[in-house]
Amino acid sequence: MKTYHIYIKGIVQGVGFRPFIYKLASDLNLMGWVNNTSNGVHIEFNSEKELAILFVKRIEEESPELSMITQIEVKEIPFTNYSEFNIIHSSSEEEASLLLTPDFAMCLDCKEELVSDKNKRFQYPFITCTNCGPRYSIIKTLPYDRETTTMDSFKMCSSCQKEYDNPLDRRYYSQTNSCSNCAIKLSLYENGTLQKSFSNLDYIVEQWNNGKIIAIKGIGGYLLTCDATNPEVINRLRKLKNRPTKPFALLYHNIYELAEDVEMDICEKLELENPMAPIVLLNIKNDMMTPLAIAEIAPHLNQIGVMIPYAPLYKLLISKFKKPIVATSGNVSNSTIIYEDKIAMDELSKIADIVLLNDREIVIPQDDSVVLYSTIKFQKIIIRRSRGLAPSYINAKLSLPDKTILSMGAMLKSTFTLLNKQNIYISQYLGNTDNYEAELNYKNTLLHFNQLFNPILEAVLVDKHPNYFTSVYGKAIAENNNIPVIEIQHHKAHFYAVLGENNLLESSEKVLGVIWDGTGLGDDGNIWGGEFFMYQKKKVERVHHLDEFNFILGDKMPKEPRISALAIASGFSETNIVKDKFSETEWNIYQKLLQNNTHLKSSSIGRLFDAVASILLGIDKQSYEGEAAMRLENAAYTYFRKNNITKFYTYFKEDKLPTNFTTFIIENILSDIKKGFEKEFIAAKFHISLAHYISMIAKEQGIKKVAFSGGVFQNQWLVELILLFMDDDFELYFHKELSPNDECISYGQLMYYLYNED
Repeated sequence: MKTYHIYIKGIVQGVGFRPFIYKLASDLNLMGWVNNTSNGVHIEFNSEKELAILFVKRIEEESPELSMITQIEVKEIPFTNYSEFNIIHSSSEEEASLLLTPDFAMCLDCKEELVSDKNKRFQYPFITCTNCGPRYSIIKTLPYDRETTTMDSFKMCSSCQKEYDNPLDRRYYSQTNSCSNCAIKLSLYENGTLQKSFSNLDYIVEQWNNGKIIAIKGIGGYLLTCDATNPEVINRLRKLKNRPTKPFALLYHNIYELAEDVEMDICEKLELENPMAPIVLLNIKNDMMTPLAIAEIAPHLNQIGVMIPYAPLYKLLISKFKKPIVATSGNVSNSTIIYEDKIAMDELSKIADIVLLNDREIVIPQDDSVVLYSTIKFQKIIIRRSRGLAPSYINAKLSLPDKTILSMGAMLKSTFTLLNKQNIYISQYLGNTDNYEAELNYKNTLLHFNQLFNPILEAVLVDKHPNYFTSVYGKAIAENNNIPVIEIQHHKAHFYAVLGENNLLESSEKVLGVIWDGTGLGDDGNIWGGEFFMYQKKKVERVHHLDEFNFILGDKMPKEPRISALAIASGFSETNIVKDKFSETEWNIYQKLLQNNTHLKSSSIGRLFDAVASILLGIDKQSYEGEAAMRLENAAYTYFRKNNITKFYTYFKEDKLPTNFTTFIIENILSDIKKGFEKEFIAAKFHISLAHYISMIAKEQGIKKVAFSGGVFQNQWLVELILLFMDDDFELYFHKELSPNDECISYGQLMYYLYNED
């Protein structure tokens, strides 16, 4: 008989790992203990060598569904005679090196108990167990135990305590355990009055039916909700939230009701029902059963973002309402989600008629994650990585040094990435840090990580743009810690992000990176965004880019697609279609500006999308980032749905690149408009031409491996066409667990730092 010690790293806390080990040890008649610490799970036990091997094998094969083991170390230690197997209290003596467990949607067992009138948690709005409920959003310090979360203020009743103490119970060491006898309590704020101990959920349903807007505190923050079949209340919500046209997400009661209104494949169904429970973007059926106010929910689009209840409170409410509700982040447009009760009562009451609160504190706010699948090839595209997906990132094939590095990300769709103790943490989506609330959210989240891990930083990585909040803040952190700050070009960070996700950083073969987005400061001081890079043996080179055009009027240009149309079409013989978009004064001023050669140049494909959307669809100003591109994609989708997608029309009549691709495309689109072709056909032809363009560049460069990153690759039809055109002749690599938009920049900065020889 010998004594062994097992050390397990990964997502192993808050997922029922200790009860699992206890039951497995009991099954094998092993004596010893299991313990959570701030650096993982530790096990000691007495056993013969053969049984120890079996124990480890079963841990690897049978671990809880929500867990993820990244490392198991086993070693023989001096003999200790154990007479029983125990779960011992967590320890925080070691330096924190845990992967953080995300928040999980309500599990099937809890769903059944919620509606069973024989269960003590019947219709209890905060039912959870070891397999579901909040984790990351409520943790204050490590390791994950009740006293280190915001559940520490709730004393369990004797019945819940009995479950918590029973190793064979599903709620053994369930840190979020409670019931109606020791409840998390609801309260209601209406007309300036706070009603505590509120419990009448029928009243919420009644007010939805009365056309009221209701703010509801969820797992990661407040949601603003209303009846999705009532156009008047949705328009009122838009006005109050200052969100003129950006789509709203919907919450449906269940998959079956949802299937009556949208087109849904098995992969999308599984995505909706998995423990992460993201919003999934789905195509609307022409014959939907529910009388949704689609024109108000998703103006000019044929997709809606939908989710099913991931929190028991939502489940109870929506099952009573029996209709879908609008469920959008509780904030004013472009601000971060509100999660603190006092701020909700002060600020959300200006939008919502009623605020439904609860007394479980949220430590870290998170928006809902958003996922999309392409229609034909079912390529998964993460639009927003947040609740349920963040913050831990696991890639077992990635070789990581024992360094502590902080990378700050970009300005739009900000995230930060921390490498600490050979673990990677990528924060949830933190908003666009060009506004003060998002800056505060960014700082507070980073402060929380510092409190959890107390990292001793060795370097800070920032975007090359000197005026990004993240760059300025990162440089201040580096200066305060007297450590190096390294600037990394925006699009190279994108490229390294997709290389890192697909384990191509050690590749000796050439990899072509197609990095397409709206804006990023280039190495030459101009605005890049239509880039082709070549990576080989830890070196990167810019090998091609979209033909440049004038970048004028700074931040005004991305907000007004007509300016992109003006800049690219400047000098064309047929400019009336562009000139009519401006007043005479504007036209004269902008013409003089274009004649001045001191302004920046741009290779941005995002601005090309804007120009085409302006010229073709008349979208001259946009109320949210990417609106013009989304509507252009929607027009292409409409054509593809009505016509045979196997017949491709492209602006290239032969396999030869035009002298200037940018002006070539605009000239041909103007020509097609003059010929009277329908807008949807031209939009489809534009998308096909872009996919053809990429294929031609790849062939010209003679590179078989092609990787894609940048916000443009959230466009499912562009991705679809690339797969259709190139899948047979090239090895194609897209993001897997990260978004192609600027959320991946912080991770790419880290990969660049670790794998760039310079």
